[in-house]
Formats: sequence, C-alpha cells, structure tokens
Amino acid sequence: MVFRRFVGATAVRHRGASSSVTASSSLKFKAASALASFSSSAFGDAGRVDVPDERTIPRPGADGRVPIIHHASYSKPVMPPGHRFPMRVFQTTFDALRKEGVALAGINCFTPARAPTLDELCAAHDEGYVRAVCASELSDKARREIGLPWSDALVERTLMEVAGTMLTMDLAARCGLAVNTAGGTHHAHHARGSGFCIINDLAVSALRALESGMAKRVMIVDLDVHQGDGTAGILKGVPGTFTLSAHAASNFPTRKETSSRDVELPRGMKDDEYMAVVSAALIESMQDFKPDLVLYDAGVDVTSNDSLGHLDLTVEGLYRRERMVLDTVLGAGIPLAGVVGGGYSPDIDELASRHAVLHRVAQEMFRDHGL
Repeated sequence: MVFRRFVGATAVRHRGASSSVTASSSLKFKAASALASFSSSAFGDAGRVDVPDERTIPRPGADGRVPIIHHASYSKPVMPPGHRFPMRVFQTTFDALRKEGVALAGINCFTPARAPTLDELCAAHDEGYVRAVCASELSDKARREIGLPWSDALVERTLMEVAGTMLTMDLAARCGLAVNTAGGTHHAHHARGSGFCIINDLAVSALRALESGMAKRVMIVDLDVHQGDGTAGILKGVPGTFTLSAHAASNFPTRKETSSRDVELPRGMKDDEYMAVVSAALIESMQDFKPDLVLYDAGVDVTSNDSLGHLDLTVEGLYRRERMVLDTVLGAGIPLAGVVGGGYSPDIDELASRHAVLHRVAQEMFRDHGL
C-alpha cells in the first residue's frame, strides 16, 4: 500500500538513538510556570516547520516497525490515593510494550521535542482559556469540572500529550500508521475542560492537519465508551472534518453533543453485536466522507471489567475491534493515527495490557499491510 509521505511541523526526537534530532533550544518545552508569557520558548514559533534530518535518525517505519510515540510527562502528575484517573497507566503501558518487544528503543520509539504553538492550540480553543490553563489561572469551578488536581506537571503533561498526538499524525501521514501511548482528550470543549480532559488533542491535531496541507479530509473515529462531545462541538460545521462517535447511550456525558454521526449503544452490548454495528457505521461513514487521514480514539473502557464502562466486551472483543478498524482504514489506503483513549481500573497492569492491545495490533497490521 502506498501512502503520501509528509513530514509535518512537529519536531521529533528518536528515543534511544545514538544521534537524535530535537527542536532548537527556542522550541524546547520549559517549565509550566513560564508558559503564561507565551514566548516562542514555551510554544514554539508559529508557522515554523521543523523537519527531521533523515541522515541522522532511522526512517519512521523502518524494519517493519510501527512508530510508537511516548513522552515521560504523560504520567508525571501525581494523583492522590484513590483518585479515579489512572495517571500511571501511560508509562506502564509503554514499559509493557518495551518488555514485550513491541516498542524498541532506537528503532520505533519517538517523542515530541516541542510543545504546541499558541496558534495551534487556539485553532481549537478560546485563547483566554488556553492562557488560563497554562498560567494555572482557571477558576476553582473550572478545575472541578476537569476533575484533576492542578499542578505545573499537569500543565506540562497536557501540552505534551497534544504534541504527542500531533506527532502521531505526522508519522502516520508519512508511513501509513503510528500510535501514541496517550491521547484522546475528547471531553475538552472550545472554552472549558471536562471529564479529565483539558485541551482537546484530537481537535487540535485535526485542524493542524488541515491547516498544514497534510490532509484535506480528516475523520475522527471515536470508539471510547463515552461520547466525544468536546470534539464534536469544536469541529461542528468545520469543512473537511467528520466525527464518528460510537458510545454507550447511558454513559457520561449526560448532555450529548451532535457528532457528524453518532451511534448510541445499549448498556451491556456484547462482542458480536458491537462488532456488527460499529463495523457497519465505520464502513458507511468512510464511504460517505472519503477521508484521506483518520485519527482513531481507541478507548478501552468498552470492556466488561472497566470501572466506568456500560458495555460488556471481552478483551478478545477488543482485539477484534482493533483489527477491524485498522484493517478497514489501512485496506482503503488511508493513513491512521491511533491514540489510547479512556480506560479505568484500580489494577494498573491490567489496564495497561488493555491499552497495549492497540499497539500490538498496530504492529501486526503494519506488517500485514506492508507499510
């Protein structure tokens, strides 16, 4: 399968390589307390394109290995005991992938080398809201709606998670498929956060892909158990975008947005029925919209053992879903960027193994489709 090759504006560092490419010092992420000024050192230079030097790093996708994007800040914030959000799972997922040999240092592990620019963030979000987030000046009410204890580490994580999804899209457009170890903050709205989501990495990345010319038609396929309400609201009416959300009808958010296509699933739905409904919706949506780039939110909170899910999929059903989505999209010659989406469990190792299903299947499909 031949894909259009593109190197976008997100600088890349190859994890573990003896010779790495990073953004210039003016683009590297600085302490969260410095972000309020929105200097180029914090957000990068708007409009600047940083292209990796292919003479000094292995080609993404070399050796038949799917690019995996990770940043240490994904799990940097410390949650209080008993907090529902599993912050440690992103690093645990990456560690599990390395142990399994799916993620190989110096071969297929990449990390974003800069935070998003102010222009990139404000394409999807209100500027005043973005400034308040980065200056840690949100009201107590706004922070309660997000539901995460505030810290400089949380601001850093928020920005680098967006950067990671942007890089995932860049590398997917370049070699056909790439997957992040975080991402999927689909409850973040234009001017407010919600449900553990602060900045909407999906909307920011989709709009940047359109603005940069990376793609003309971007489809977001959101299979998290919760509706992607923030993404739907931000992208509603935006030419060149399509939001497909297949979610439990009875779950959060109570007040739903209107996606380009919503598939409301009944409580307790099992593997076979889920696969039939979601597969049909994906194929029909692709036929109608004809995307040239897909961003996939692979939430694992659809399984029966998830703390916040209302569906009844097995882990084997999760494997079936990932194979179906990736095979359908890649089989049509369309690049796919995958993010992990939601998943909740007090057993972090078990949850990490569920998240890693996306990366295991991505590696399988990367080779099966000859990428």
